[in-house]
Amino acid sequence: MIIETHKLTKQYYGSGGCQDISLSVIEGHIFGFLGPNGAGKSTFVKTLLGLLIPSGGEAKIIGQSIGDTKARKHIGYLPELFRYQDWLTGEELLKYHAQLYGLTKSEYQIRIGTILDLVGLMGKERKKVGAYSKGMQQRIGLAAALINNPTLLFLDEPTSALDPIGRKEVRDIIIELRNQGKTVFLNSHLLSEVETVCDEIAIINNGKLIMSGSWREMQLGELWLEVTIKNLSTAIIEKLDLAVLKVEKSGNDNLVIKIAGEEEVNKALKIIIDNGGTITKIETKKRSLEELFLHALTKGNNDADYN
Repeated sequence: MIIETHKLTKQYYGSGGCQDISLSVIEGHIFGFLGPNGAGKSTFVKTLLGLLIPSGGEAKIIGQSIGDTKARKHIGYLPELFRYQDWLTGEELLKYHAQLYGLTKSEYQIRIGTILDLVGLMGKERKKVGAYSKGMQQRIGLAAALINNPTLLFLDEPTSALDPIGRKEVRDIIIELRNQGKTVFLNSHLLSEVETVCDEIAIINNGKLIMSGSWREMQLGELWLEVTIKNLSTAIIEKLDLAVLKVEKSGNDNLVIKIAGEEEVNKALKIIIDNGGTITKIETKKRSLEELFLHALTKGNNDADYN
């Protein structure tokens, strides 16, 4: 695991922040860290990075204790609210960050060209950062976070200032970084983006971890069937109710059936047919990340359906 925490806690005068966060992040994956504003996401990330001193618990990052300078050389970080020196050009800014990481001139000259091309700022590197648009500033921030060719990258709302095309381009960059074997820890309130790129997710609220795990497994672990049935009877509903997670009637001929997984589809359909029903329409629906997120915030970690 490239990140491991055990009851990691950072509070301010005994309150707020994050409390007892235990999670693991697999190397080479994109990990989505979700929660409403004020949930403790940024506090948790800053504690992992060694920018804040933990109040309790333990954590390792790239095999080292948090704050270890050896690990920091292999980490990139783009904060949500960043501000760079307006009087520097984009190229000068990247040189400055490269030197902070200890890169030699020959190393950063090659690296800067590669990164500018990756983030779409090639040809604009001699323009002053203060004259950049919000989208360009977001891109130069991403470039600065990548200048050291990090093994682990923390991105806090990396597409907040970008238009739809820019968001798509950043998503593609994140996926390419994963393809290169890098790990991306992504904070974002744009659930559709997290749903598209993330392998694992964690959700926190009020400073506490509600759930974590594989997003695809969570999505596949529960399906809904929307079925239109001719000759729908009470017997069909009663027998389905014993065999599946939940059955709801929607109109005279429609059922909404909650099943445990894809293997339960044939079982539910067989019950309908064996009891005299004729299926005229069927649709399957996987739960969206938005549905999971909202349910988790409402029910917390006491709801068995989401553990």
